[in-house]
Amino acid sequence: MAKNENRCEADGLDEVRILRERIDKECPNSMGWRVVSLLESLKALEKQEFDYESRRSSDCSRLQEEVDELDKMLHSGVDDEGSFKSDRYFQGSNERLESAKKELATKLRSIVSVKRQLDEVPSQAELIQYELRFSELNTQIQKKLRQTRKHYDTYNALLEIKELMLKETSLLNSISLQFQNAITSADGRTKLINSLEGILNGTQQKLDKMQLTLQSEQKFCDTIKDKYAAAISEQRQSSSLLKLFQEECARNERLQAQAQAQVQKEFDRYEDSQINE
Repeated sequence: MAKNENRCEADGLDEVRILRERIDKECPNSMGWRVVSLLESLKALEKQEFDYESRRSSDCSRLQEEVDELDKMLHSGVDDEGSFKSDRYFQGSNERLESAKKELATKLRSIVSVKRQLDEVPSQAELIQYELRFSELNTQIQKKLRQTRKHYDTYNALLEIKELMLKETSLLNSISLQFQNAITSADGRTKLINSLEGILNGTQQKLDKMQLTLQSEQKFCDTIKDKYAAAISEQRQSSSLLKLFQEECARNERLQAQAQAQVQKEFDRYEDSQINE
């Protein structure tokens, strides 16, 4: 029985080692390391439990033999000194037995705690479900973010248009007021011309700034279009390769079926020739 237990324990340790290597290869930073650590702790505690069970069984057998011997001594009749020694020895044996039971109970509680921790770790199916839900949530968040950015851009554009219209209205009002005073004197006409030239320069600077912004946005738009065209081309190429792969798979299946039919035909012909001989 001990050999079988040791063999089971070795098999369990080999499984844990194989699981560790697989996790290290496929997902080195996943939650599987925690599961492997807990499994190793569980195997160690189970080994300790088996050792304590074996030791307790041997202690119980030995103490039972001692109790039987003491019963024989008590029934056969001994003096008071021998009875006192027997009682003291029996009491010490009981204390050792109780201590071993308490130690075993502590180890059993540790094993139960580790098993509960293993039960709390989500399974592979649960992790897949969590991943799907997180992916769906991320898609919804990205969609909401794009809508929010679009609304903000629209708001900023309308606000800028409003500011430009207010400036244009104020400029026209200012020109209208200055024009009435400018036509009456040469100084007034000079001031009006200088004011209009300043307005023209400011407008030209604003136009140049907007042209630079437009060029930057146009470059960004062209870059996005190039990426989109490359993605479309790659998708078409992938679709073409997938179609060719499916056709080759179908062709391979047909060839295998023909080869099997030919082999079966040759085999039947060989059997017929053997029967005729």
